[in-house]
Amino acid sequence: MPKVILQGYILVPDTDLTTVKNELVKHIALTRAELGCLAFKVSIDDENFNKFNVYEEFVDQYAFNQHQQRVRNSIWGQVTQNVDRHYEIIQA
Repeated sequence: MPKVILQGYILVPDTDLTTVKNELVKHIALTRAELGCLAFKVSIDDENFNKFNVYEEFVDQYAFNQHQQRVRNSIWGQVTQNVDRHYEIIQA
């Protein structure tokens, strides 16, 4: 089964920026601990501090779906409700 790669960025509104930054470290740690996570990187853009660059790799579609489900039910899912997502998801 092919692995799933998500890459792109999110744009965080000014009103949510502090909350998202505060929750980011926990979100990264929880995701990296998930079964099937091969890589997970989120970094604040050097030129636009409201832009967070995202790169994720999961062993297969099932692991990726499990991650998405966990995120929907997490604090991260709550604090990022208002972000504008720009992702590409591919299977490799």
